[in-house]
Amino acid sequence: MERVPDKQSRGNEAWVAGEVLIDLIPDGRGGRRAVVGGGAANTAKALARLGVKTCFIDGISSDEYGTAARAELESSGVDLGRALPSDEPTALAEVTLDEAGKASYAFTLRGTATFDFHANWLPQGNPAVLHVGTLATIVEPGCDALHRWAARIAAPVVFDPNVRPSVLGDRAAYREAVDRWTVISDVVKVSDDDLRWLHPEAVGIEALIRAARAALEQGPSLVVVTRGEHGLVGITRERVVEVAGVPTTVIDTVGAGDTAGAVLVEAVIVHGLERLCEDRLEGVLSRAAEAAAITCSRAGADPPWAAEFSDTA
Repeated sequence: MERVPDKQSRGNEAWVAGEVLIDLIPDGRGGRRAVVGGGAANTAKALARLGVKTCFIDGISSDEYGTAARAELESSGVDLGRALPSDEPTALAEVTLDEAGKASYAFTLRGTATFDFHANWLPQGNPAVLHVGTLATIVEPGCDALHRWAARIAAPVVFDPNVRPSVLGDRAAYREAVDRWTVISDVVKVSDDDLRWLHPEAVGIEALIRAARAALEQGPSLVVVTRGEHGLVGITRERVVEVAGVPTTVIDTVGAGDTAGAVLVEAVIVHGLERLCEDRLEGVLSRAAEAAAITCSRAGADPPWAAEFSDTA
């Protein structure tokens, strides 16, 4: 499917489409605590905390977890007016943390409100920016309706694959899904872990940059690779910009990449896509590194508020 022409940023409202679910995180005492999560929901929350008018698009359950999700998003200032109220259950993600605080996930997804995307309720109109990502881009059949809808949005699209092999373990099928979304996207934010899993032959930073450049050939103007404590790399057709990570005491990494993605969406709105890819790229990547470090210093997906940054956008 071809990209819609004239994809200029309109107004100042960001739409974030994708999943809100419940992360069941180890509580340190042998049990688990329920935390509102999902890559897209984390991004929406981070964006709203940055002061960006943010509309979240997903099915939200009427169950106990869905009620908690609604309250959590609204407490950060996220607009849920375009979300779908649903009596289906909320999707769940059981989180395991390694010794470095890095998260892995086991999911309960099928038959949930979280992935009930249909053309008959997805909103009409054109936001300033559309952000789409994570499991909503691969869980069928909702991902197909979501893709058709997103391809018709006349605004810049920011895509975050946030690869989850535990949900789709077929590497070739996952690459095909990522490619399909990349074609209609203007900015792709991807982690080095994502790229290494999708392209196991990509060993070392230079190989990762080559993999990112290959994605640029499909249409996007910018690919940003997050590298954990090593910072971020922004790749355009003209240049490569690297920024270092911001040192922090890591509690866990939940939501760190989503927070960095929110900073990219903010930048498209504030600076425009062209300036982001040119003179604003290094500053924006540095801001994303700071945002991710703050998130890593706190338990769960708890992104920073605008006042916590060392400078303005």
